[in-house]
Amino acid sequence: MTVETHDPAPHRGAPDWLWYVGVPAVGVVFYLLYGQLIAISEWMTALFPVARDSHTGEAIAFFVYDVPKVLLLLTGIVFVTGVLRSWFSPEKTRAILAGKRQVWGYPLASLLGVLTPFCSCSSVPIFIGFVSAGIPLGVTFSFLIAGPMVGPVGLGLLYGLVGWEIATIYLVFGFTIATVAGFALGRMGLERYLQDWVRELNAGPIGDLPEERLTLVGRLKMGLDQVREIVGKVWIWVLVGIGIGAAIHGYVPEAVMLRIMGGEAWWSVPAAVVVGVPMYTNAAGVIPIVEALLGKGAALGTTLAFMMSVIALSLPEMIILKQVLKLRLIAIFITVVSAGILATGFLFNAIL
Repeated sequence: MTVETHDPAPHRGAPDWLWYVGVPAVGVVFYLLYGQLIAISEWMTALFPVARDSHTGEAIAFFVYDVPKVLLLLTGIVFVTGVLRSWFSPEKTRAILAGKRQVWGYPLASLLGVLTPFCSCSSVPIFIGFVSAGIPLGVTFSFLIAGPMVGPVGLGLLYGLVGWEIATIYLVFGFTIATVAGFALGRMGLERYLQDWVRELNAGPIGDLPEERLTLVGRLKMGLDQVREIVGKVWIWVLVGIGIGAAIHGYVPEAVMLRIMGGEAWWSVPAAVVVGVPMYTNAAGVIPIVEALLGKGAALGTTLAFMMSVIALSLPEMIILKQVLKLRLIAIFITVVSAGILATGFLFNAIL
């Protein structure tokens, strides 16, 4: 008897051809919007009765740029991973990355992070997609740490600022921190500290029917369902996190940071990390601050520790991650990454 191919749920509303046309059309619109976000954010900022170069103007520009950027990334990546889940179930993904292969997952995830030009909050959507696809937690953490910390934009700017020797050392240390921290977190068996809805998502079946019976439209519908479920849960916290980051970006005085990091006292490195964590910017945004700090006499190791903490452990990032991870796992993540950052700062101060 021939089994008829059909979707996991009866079609209602849009015919198949509209899915085939509509999904690529929406993708093109997303791509065009993403490419115009800077111009759109500047136009929107100009509508407010404040000077563009004022503290308030900087905060507004930051907010109206990052909110659509992160939400577009989140929606697109969750949709794609949702479609891919119809072929690669959590069980298959875990099987591919299990055993010896999983050992290679950590450096590969770190390498992927190094090659992606995302800030910390932009990396979170990919992290959520990885977790929802059933990829081991430690591997996803390696990506989450490496992406913002050693991304190509910040690394390229660092090369131009301090030379290839120091930038290469920074690359090696950042990559090592991401790989080792991901491995350490993966060995702790922390999956129980994922939020319940994430664990249920991983544990749940792909669909009501075997995957070979899904049509392309059925797979596209599963991607849309993932968007509704995941984006619907975290979008408000994206707004809250970026709002806090925008306020800090616009109002934190540079003079305060210079007073803390201008010396080479032993406490300057942990103090720089403490100051950097509440801030939020991407690597390109923090490089000018790094340049100013070095120009004012801040120690190199202290300054790099500050840079790492800003882009790898930002408070807005933690607020968004709270929707995926429980507080205990966030605390463990911060502790492990902070240890690597402190080691890097102390070492740079000792050898340079």
